[in-house]
Amino acid sequence: MRMWVKSMVRRVGFRGIGVLLLGVASLSHAEPRIQSISSSIQGGAEVVRIDLSEPLAAVPAGFVVQSPARIALDFPGVGSELQRNAVELNQGNLRMAHVVQAADRTRVVLNLNQPTNYQAEVQGRSLLVSLAPVGSAAAVAAAPASVFAESRNDGALPLRDIDFRRGVENAGRVIVDLANNQVGVDIRQQGQNLVVEFLRTSLPEGLRRRLDVTDFGTPVQTISTVQSGDRVRMVIEPKGLWEHSAYQSDNQLVVEVRQQKTSPDKLTQGPGYRGEKLSLNFQNIDVRSLLQVIADFTNFNIVTSDTVQGNLTLRLKDVPWDQALDIILQAKNLGMKRSGNVLQIAPKDELAAKEKAELEAQAAIRDLEPLRTQSFQLNYTKAPEIAAQLTSNSGVGNSSGTGTKSLLSSRGSVIAEPRTNQLFVSDIPSRLAQIEEMIAKLDVAVRQVLIEARIVEASDTFGKSLGVKLGGGDLRGIRGGDAGYAVGGGNRVAFGGNYNAIGATTGAFEASGLTSLTSQMVNLPAQGIGGISPANFAISLFSSAANRFLNLEISALEADGKGRVVSSPRVVTADQTKALIEQGTEFPYQQATSSGATSIAFRKAVLKLEVTPQITPEGNIILDLDVNKDSPGTPVEGGMSINTKRVRTQVLVENGGTVVIGGIFELNERESENKVPLLGDIPVVGNLFKQRTRQAEKQEMLVFITPKMISDRGAVR
Repeated sequence: MRMWVKSMVRRVGFRGIGVLLLGVASLSHAEPRIQSISSSIQGGAEVVRIDLSEPLAAVPAGFVVQSPARIALDFPGVGSELQRNAVELNQGNLRMAHVVQAADRTRVVLNLNQPTNYQAEVQGRSLLVSLAPVGSAAAVAAAPASVFAESRNDGALPLRDIDFRRGVENAGRVIVDLANNQVGVDIRQQGQNLVVEFLRTSLPEGLRRRLDVTDFGTPVQTISTVQSGDRVRMVIEPKGLWEHSAYQSDNQLVVEVRQQKTSPDKLTQGPGYRGEKLSLNFQNIDVRSLLQVIADFTNFNIVTSDTVQGNLTLRLKDVPWDQALDIILQAKNLGMKRSGNVLQIAPKDELAAKEKAELEAQAAIRDLEPLRTQSFQLNYTKAPEIAAQLTSNSGVGNSSGTGTKSLLSSRGSVIAEPRTNQLFVSDIPSRLAQIEEMIAKLDVAVRQVLIEARIVEASDTFGKSLGVKLGGGDLRGIRGGDAGYAVGGGNRVAFGGNYNAIGATTGAFEASGLTSLTSQMVNLPAQGIGGISPANFAISLFSSAANRFLNLEISALEADGKGRVVSSPRVVTADQTKALIEQGTEFPYQQATSSGATSIAFRKAVLKLEVTPQITPEGNIILDLDVNKDSPGTPVEGGMSINTKRVRTQVLVENGGTVVIGGIFELNERESENKVPLLGDIPVVGNLFKQRTRQAEKQEMLVFITPKMISDRGAVR
């Protein structure tokens, strides 16, 4: 008896456990067995008939799964005589029935098109399962995939704008500005396209266009927007495997389409686990039999290594089958290798050893494979630069312990011909294919950028000065007598304190011609501003009886000036290539040498623009800037001082945009007052004994930068 059981274990497959248990149990007593499963229509309802060898004592317990739609029935103490574990039904809502037997029970899983309820009853040796009717499939299919809101607008409001941007991880973002937050939006996938409909919305004439966004490098290729009745229909055409998400913030709708992260080793592509859900409940089941259950459920071909052994107890309910398989593999430290629809399952150490052996065999073949020579004509890059990249050491060790080259094999070589700008590469065919692919990516035209800078310097000066001169003299000294005495005698009278002879005067003192004997009591004239002398107004008062005269001179000046200097250097350079443009003068100056002698050196006073642009994938431009504006200052001994204004920064600017990268503002105000003590403090009259000056000077410098990418047809003017 024991030898018969062992021989049966070796010979049976998936149904081995159930058949073996059935055979052993039949030695003691007979147990019910499922003989057939069929479906029919009775009274307009779909009925599944399960025939057994013995009547059931009670209706088996079961449960309903909504997604995917299934009905599971558990038959305790029941075996199976079916030749196949999967029974095709394909009638109405029914698709297929799966029979899974383990330990002391059998589970029948009915796969449906749509979820529904059921009723089960026992009639003799049969179990009848009646399915409740469901809604039409067309009504379900017509339901929108994503509806943000039902439109509450009375009339058709126009869309404001449609924009496209590149998001994180090369995702394409379609940004739509709605009329308000009450616009209804319907988003659904239709074939390979994504359709977005805006309910009760109109499309302005300027937005009725087809956007080609292929150059952004996202899954989205084109965006077409048209008016369709009382709604706007937008069709987004992506490429490849993609997924989408959408969200609305106030009046703005954002639809993001991103590439699915695919892995050839993943069983079902897409984020997370996406396989059909199943339920497993086994006590101490053989791992090989459990893998057979997964294979029958998924229609995958599974090849299990002889070293896979052991039992497993698990209970999984409504779990994606690919997740269930991962759980089983992790629990037993197993690995999986996929080749098409065939899964090879073995311990991880065994798979690693096989992969290592395959790699070593491939390396041995590469050492014996014949070499080929291929020439590459380069159009935009220099051949020596590409050759240097091909032969640069990557630091990766090979089997011999020496460093390998980045793309060339250990036997490969490359020759660069600068005259014809060609590369001649000798290597094995597989490496030549990799080199050709890399050269196709490197030998491309570099985009160019036009950088224009505007340096604006503005100055505003204002000055005001007011002063007086007050003095007098004696007419008798001028007429030939002594000052202070009458001609022919008389007493001398002093006037204005001490008499001082002034050789040269201005204003009233000059105009009166009476300057031989004059005395200045107040000498506070106005100051010149900017090299301009103040204007004078003078008056002389004579007294013939007293033989005296009085001179009063008022000088005043007001200066107001405005100036502006605009410098506009511009330069064109390739992406990530430094460019420099400058204009100015070099001034000589003396400097001492190490021997003690002097030599002539030169220092520049230039207008300079030094920039390194970098074009981002989104189409913006990063600029490393160094802008310098020098001007000659005041002469000094042995040379000339230089007035310097400079800004160095890094800034991100959109293509064609203008940004102010820096500015300097200076305000210089001065106010002074000179006066005669006490007399200058007298109201009104005190102005004859004081001098007042006020000056204000403002200077401002701003630096504007405008980068523009140059298209294939030339720079944008």
